[in-house]
Amino acid sequence: MDVFLFNGSWPLLSVLIFLPLAGACLLPLMRGARVAKIWVLGVTLVNAALSLKLYTGFDLSTAQYQFAETARWIPSLNICYTLGVDGISLLLVIMTTLLMPLCVLCSWNAIEKRVKEFLACILVMETSMLGVFLSLDFVLFYIFWEAMLIPMFLLIGVWGGPRKIYASVKFFLYTLAGSVLLPVAIIALYLHSAPHTFSIPALMGLPLAASLQKWLFLAFFIGFAIKVPMFPFHTWLPAAHVEAPTAGSVLLASVLLKMGTYGFLRFCLPITPLGVEAFAPVVIGLSIVGIIYGGLTALAQTDMKRLVAYSSVAHMGFVTLGIFVLNTNGVEGAMLQMINHGITTGALFLCVGMIYERTHSRELANATGIGKVMPIYVTALAIFSLSSLAFPGTNSFIGEFLVLAGAFTFSGKIAALAIPGVVLGAAYMLRMIQRIIWGGVSNPGTSGLKDLNTREIITLAPLLILVLWIGLAPTAFMDTFHASVAHLLQQFHAGLKL
Repeated sequence: MDVFLFNGSWPLLSVLIFLPLAGACLLPLMRGARVAKIWVLGVTLVNAALSLKLYTGFDLSTAQYQFAETARWIPSLNICYTLGVDGISLLLVIMTTLLMPLCVLCSWNAIEKRVKEFLACILVMETSMLGVFLSLDFVLFYIFWEAMLIPMFLLIGVWGGPRKIYASVKFFLYTLAGSVLLPVAIIALYLHSAPHTFSIPALMGLPLAASLQKWLFLAFFIGFAIKVPMFPFHTWLPAAHVEAPTAGSVLLASVLLKMGTYGFLRFCLPITPLGVEAFAPVVIGLSIVGIIYGGLTALAQTDMKRLVAYSSVAHMGFVTLGIFVLNTNGVEGAMLQMINHGITTGALFLCVGMIYERTHSRELANATGIGKVMPIYVTALAIFSLSSLAFPGTNSFIGEFLVLAGAFTFSGKIAALAIPGVVLGAAYMLRMIQRIIWGGVSNPGTSGLKDLNTREIITLAPLLILVLWIGLAPTAFMDTFHASVAHLLQQFHAGLKL
């Protein structure tokens, strides 16, 4: 089977990656903050529309990298500018582009200082994130991977909360430290390939000694586990989420965390299968601990943003559990749950941001009893909260069900250890809903609040649709990655026999 499928007469993937960067370069020409906002909203909407072309033109029957682009870049080192999208990256790319206009809309009134600079950071982030998902050359991938740090550091450090400097520095140091070993692993793979290459597809299935694969897996694992973040590398996440502006929290939860699990799927399973097999029990154990720890810690929170942040630790624990049980149900459940978490948790952070704009507080005690005065808001919040706890009929139910089914296939004991995480998810989300909607009905601080305006309804509506669409008709989404997951597991099992 050919690796690449060049189905396209124009470089769609390059346009998707660099259109936001071009929009950022033109931002200084915009006169006034309002014009700049309209410009960036237009750029992100155009990019979102272009990304849908990937879905409509995607061949579901093949695991090839489609819409491929390749060009010689640095011939002396055999470094190429190579892009492609397959079933593993397709939905992540579309989700990223669809979330960007929502990040602009949620920041419309919330960001009042250095508006152009803020919008430029948003656009540069989009370029970097799309570059990570679409790169098929390790050097190109690493450039985009590292490029994300700077705009996110600025988003937290300039437009964040009271402890923004502490949170931004902690985020930067953790993620940078995790990335230190990535180039070491990349160079080792380059030196062990013949002819030497940085091409990711060419390095998949490379016959490597078991000891080398284990070391390479550990190098990849540290970088990706910090990005997820897995327990015990998670401590940067609550601080970053709490201090980041709403758009920053959405990007962190919905996209950046997925880059760690994407790395496990794209690199670890096909390139270091013996390392994955050796360390899978350890990763599964850490995933179980993360599920339980994240749930218990979220249950103890009174700050809504911190509660949602710790819920991410638990939800991403389900994703890594699904990946490392190494069967079809587990990996497909993990893939779907990556998308579900991006939709649901991003929406929850948007909801927290909307109530923060009205009360200037993230404390549950200051948002109690708003059910009577904000019925549209609490309806949306309730649906997203039910999705977060994997209520049947919502998107997360399908993902968690598949992960647990895969875990049962792998080991009944492992699945039994993960099930309390589902119960804890219901406990902390229902507790939050109960207090916000019904608790303290005579709370004078919420009596004058206004319900969602048109802009805020438009911001939440696409995510509400996706929650119900995936929950009721998941096949349209799962079909996109079925062939790629089957090919990935085939590569993994073939690698064990080399």
